[in-house]
Amino acid sequence: MRRTVIYWVMKYLLLGPLLRLVFRPRIEGVENIPDTGGAVLASNHLAVADSFFLPLMVPRRVTFLAKREYFTQKGLKGRLKKAFFSGLGQVPIDRSSGAAAQAALDTGIRLLSQGSLLGIYPEGTRSPDGRLYKGKTGLARMVLEARAPVVPVVMIGTDKANPIGSKLWRPHRISIKVGKALDFSRYDGLAGDRFVERSITDEIMYALMELSGQEYVDIYAAKAKELLAAEAAGVRPKVPAQPTAHDAARVPESKVG
Repeated sequence: MRRTVIYWVMKYLLLGPLLRLVFRPRIEGVENIPDTGGAVLASNHLAVADSFFLPLMVPRRVTFLAKREYFTQKGLKGRLKKAFFSGLGQVPIDRSSGAAAQAALDTGIRLLSQGSLLGIYPEGTRSPDGRLYKGKTGLARMVLEARAPVVPVVMIGTDKANPIGSKLWRPHRISIKVGKALDFSRYDGLAGDRFVERSITDEIMYALMELSGQEYVDIYAAKAKELLAAEAAGVRPKVPAQPTAHDAARVPESKVG
């Protein structure tokens, strides 16, 4: 109950009015988001700011799965960070191992089954260059288990307001486009089938590509970051390896950061 109160206070009294004043965000297609019941908002991920503007502009409360580290820092600063991220609708998860990844999946399924609107970034991390990268199949597993629809969402302009590495945000108009919900009920009972889960994930990424106009790259964003870092360091990058079943099934990050 306390977290719910903090969420709405942040949205309508503290942070929300300032963000609306400075960045003049707008949203189109909001009618495509179900009024009730569990559903996933599957969004592209350009900047930290995505996790601020998406819940700001969506009428329903949006819940994200976030790194546990945001909630475990000690001292006054740690308590303030915990309260802040809780107020933004973040739920802490551990992603450090296979067992932790499964627990995170279970958390997402539980939230969807309880009727939550769950925000997920299928790419697993922010795009390093503004392009759209391959989605991780943990999202598909949750959708199949919870039998929830997926609403594609694209953020536009957040990377200009909050460039990677920037400490201060810059005034820039933010836009959000919401596409029509995707129904995957035709795959009921097939959770765990990696080919079905990949097919669902690719369909979601195609919808995001169509909605955003971003160039699609068929590798994971995390691998793209490794390649870019190696290139910047003058190191010859390794040929990307095929993802393992654990890598592909990890829960996509929906964090602030």
